[in-house]
Amino acid sequence: MAGRTADGLLGADDPAPVGLFNAAGASPFLLIGDHAGLAVPAALGDLGLAAPDRGRHIAIDIGVHGLGHALATLLDAPFLHQIYSRLVVDCNRDPDQAEAIPALSDGSRIGGNEGLDATARAARIAAIHAPYQAAIAATIAARQAAGRDTILLSLHSFTPVMDGITRPWDVGVLHWLGRTDFAQAMLDALRADAALTVGDNQPYRMDATDHTVPRHAFPHPLPYAEIEVRQDLIGDIVGQHLWAQRLAQTAQSAAARIGYGSNVAAEGL
Repeated sequence: MAGRTADGLLGADDPAPVGLFNAAGASPFLLIGDHAGLAVPAALGDLGLAAPDRGRHIAIDIGVHGLGHALATLLDAPFLHQIYSRLVVDCNRDPDQAEAIPALSDGSRIGGNEGLDATARAARIAAIHAPYQAAIAATIAARQAAGRDTILLSLHSFTPVMDGITRPWDVGVLHWLGRTDFAQAMLDALRADAALTVGDNQPYRMDATDHTVPRHAFPHPLPYAEIEVRQDLIGDIVGQHLWAQRLAQTAQSAAARIGYGSNVAAEGL
């Protein structure tokens, strides 16, 4: 599906901003991927970045696209994800904040993001950020109208080294306000595996910097967890499927602990 927008940012050959896999998934889980995509609208060229930078963690949560599809299959859950790079506009940031369209990220200048005026910023937000957030809201509303439970599971990945500091965690579970019972149950289930180094609000603490989970999970309120998997563990299809199985098992266990039937697909579990 083409992503053409009236403001001209997305052309006829650009993809639509929102990807949706397994839309009819029957379990309570709704998977989202704020940073799963790597596309850049043709009108923005290469954003002033060399090819190696365009494939780094600054541009995409490496491995989340494959992990999300594999996990959605195992959990029989929809996976709703962003198609465009977080460097075009970061869908997990408040669009009114400067960091939603960064000019510098982990030491790399993003020339195409420097000196943007209000009109250029608004075009990116309207074409990419707003439709993604609207799709999540509409999906949750439709599930509620149908009397269906929703557990919001946000998938992210993190670089093993940031600013010269090694991050020792294999996986982290992020949480803040609202219904934290599912996140706490996920933490407990992951920590039951002695081979894993599990971070509680690591490598990042969820706070007002985060946008998507607070926007959709807190007001309703929905059980939720934001999962961060280290990128070298899910950089290929083998790692993605291994971690999909691990997360499917722990999510199923955590859902049962807080009293939700999970209706998890049996294959691979």
